[in-house]
Amino acid sequence: MTDLTTDNPDILDLQPRLDSDDAGVRRIALIALADLEDPDGLPWLIRALGEDTSAEVRAEAARLLEAWEEASVVSALCAALADADEGVRSAAAQSLSELKTAEAGRVILPWGEHADAFVRASALRALRELRLADSAPLALKSLNDPDAFVRREAVGILGWLKQYSALTELARLASSDVDTEVRRAATGALGLASDASVLPALQRALKDSEWQVREEAATTLGKVGLDEAGPALIEALGDGYWQVRLRAARALGRLRFAGAVGALIELLGHSISNLRKEAALALGELADPAALPALQAAEQDGDPEVRKAVRIALGQVQAAKA
Repeated sequence: MTDLTTDNPDILDLQPRLDSDDAGVRRIALIALADLEDPDGLPWLIRALGEDTSAEVRAEAARLLEAWEEASVVSALCAALADADEGVRSAAAQSLSELKTAEAGRVILPWGEHADAFVRASALRALRELRLADSAPLALKSLNDPDAFVRREAVGILGWLKQYSALTELARLASSDVDTEVRRAATGALGLASDASVLPALQRALKDSEWQVREEAATTLGKVGLDEAGPALIEALGDGYWQVRLRAARALGRLRFAGAVGALIELLGHSISNLRKEAALALGELADPAALPALQAAEQDGDPEVRKAVRIALGQVQAAKA
């Protein structure tokens, strides 16, 4: 290992243990070193991360470095993403995701084009948390990465950065990517739009073969706030998965889509209490007096959460009527 020197007496006191032949002793010494919270100790932590023969020690060093933003630390963590040991790689990725500064992000950026897919994905994950505007071009390019994990992280960056210029590409992924999680993430990212340009992609996603994508599509349609989405959401109230039905009911409430009153009243009688609760809340948002008889009947529901939702809805309908 590289020879290191310091004038810090606390670090000097730890040095014999930091250089011990016993990996367990070295790991405990690294923890004690990190507890000093002294920048003078960083070279030892970086050395351990890059050079220690024990994967357990390298992983510990990666975890201990998460609180530091120095370029030398960030570079060492990025290099550790390509470590031979999975535990070390995962620890380095987690520490990078905890970084907070734009300066750290600029050190990470080049690693987003590394030959190894795990390195690329982990770099993008860290950049997503930083919301660094400089990462947008890399994320756009990474939407076409052969690795699904990389594409998912790229979608996350573009969504956080509200990159409207990426909407066309995000719509393509939402509709046709082979990976379910990529389609789901891209569908959610389309929520940054505020016009009908994303409606066709979201309507297709609402009929996706995987319920997780359909659930995300229903949620996103509620966020985008397009009244034209109402009929498709009403149809989704009959989805085979209750999670999709719930999100569709919530979206219809957010849209205040008047045409949904009848379908939501019908949902008040569903056997799943979460759906009855969501139907009641949505009817409250619509505030249509036509729903009063059904809501009044639902005041006797056997689930206290449903009864609470019904009381809220009744108050909203009666206030609108008054």
